[in-house]
Amino acid sequence: MEPLPKPWLEGLPLKNTIILLISSVTLHMAHVSLEQNKRMALIVWLEITIVLAAFFLYYQGVEYIHAYQDMGLTLQSGIYGNTFFLLTGFHGLHVFLGTTVLVVLLFRIAKDHFTPKDHFAFQAGSWYWHFVDVVWLCLFVFVYVI
Repeated sequence: MEPLPKPWLEGLPLKNTIILLISSVTLHMAHVSLEQNKRMALIVWLEITIVLAAFFLYYQGVEYIHAYQDMGLTLQSGIYGNTFFLLTGFHGLHVFLGTTVLVVLLFRIAKDHFTPKDHFAFQAGSWYWHFVDVVWLCLFVFVYVI
């Protein structure tokens, strides 16, 4: 199976990349808000990040439907089909896990578990999210560009 055509770069994969990059910015803004003790801003930025994560997962599902129905891409389609579904699938799983972590952090914020000086769990969740975003940038280049 051939890699996805280059015009596909202008579609969902590029949109998903932009969504994840924006989600890194919004999560950073949430972290800054936490350190500045701006609780309402923290909640809003974190909620925006969670919504962006949900959009990413939704669009990843739409992309899978397109790849399967319109392009006939399956796990049995050869090395590209295997690579495409396994790499993007594992990444999607990690985005789902990261989104779950962000939701847990939101509930912990609602219970005042974090202070501007004591919020390691929030930092760890943030680091994980940024790592998942960097991994996506590598996948985007490897799966869609090359």
